[in-house]
Amino acid sequence: VIGMTNMPEAKLAREAELCYASVAMVTDYDSWHPDHGEVDVTQIIATLTGNARKAAAMVAGLPKQLGAARAPCPQGCDRALEMAIMTAPEKRDPAVMARLDAVAGRMF
Repeated sequence: VIGMTNMPEAKLAREAELCYASVAMVTDYDSWHPDHGEVDVTQIIATLTGNARKAAAMVAGLPKQLGAARAPCPQGCDRALEMAIMTAPEKRDPAVMARLDAVAGRMF
């Protein structure tokens, strides 16, 4: 995510029962830092290139760090949908339930 906020992504991840972590990699801070000199495009591109290498290494190492078996999320990310479907089972539209299967199939 490139931008000033990750809030929409965090909310969507929770709705999909995904744990979410933001990785922030700064490119420059001359626009708000009063004691910093100007930054040119060459410096920004060099920083972006370094950040891309660091991000690729981080992502490549995630499977080993996370492992196959995982304990339940202490924040409840993996159980966020448990109370999401309020409609009584006998009143649920099969077509709607079929559309929800990809994200909420374990709930019905």
